[in-house]
Amino acid sequence: MYIRTLALFFAGALALHAEDPTSFEVGSLKFQRPATWEWVPVSSPMRKAQLKIQSADKSQAAEVVFFHFGQGQGGGIQANAQRWMSQFQAAEGAGKVETREVGGVQMAIVTTQGTYRSGMPGGPTTSLENHALLGAIIESSGGDVFVKMTGPAALVQSQREAFLGFVTSALGGKP
Repeated sequence: MYIRTLALFFAGALALHAEDPTSFEVGSLKFQRPATWEWVPVSSPMRKAQLKIQSADKSQAAEVVFFHFGQGQGGGIQANAQRWMSQFQAAEGAGKVETREVGGVQMAIVTTQGTYRSGMPGGPTTSLENHALLGAIIESSGGDVFVKMTGPAALVQSQREAFLGFVTSALGGKP
């Protein structure tokens, strides 16, 4: 009985993994998940989707999280960029916000690095040294879409072009 139950558990786990979406919607945007980026069940009701990017040797991982709060909700570019950067203890001038237009849509790219204070707002945090943030805030009439990647600095930096291509492809553009 135990072996049969265990076999059913593993079969179910494999079936769930096989059904990980290759594309998904957040707000009015449809994202195509890169094959090497893993689907992760969301860990908070605020998150609309969550992915994991592992280093080639699988010793490090970065997370990519997606937020959408609806029309007129969520704060906007400046408030969110500032909040994201405030989660880092960084050298002066390490944080940067650059705006661009892709397919007629305004998007801000947010970057910083230093010691990341990981954790839920208002809760306990864990300090993670030599980490980075690469985020995109995409303006939308149906409510802005927020995409935030955090992880070890070298891994986040190595994924910059893939991240930008991933985000802009949801807007029908090229990085």
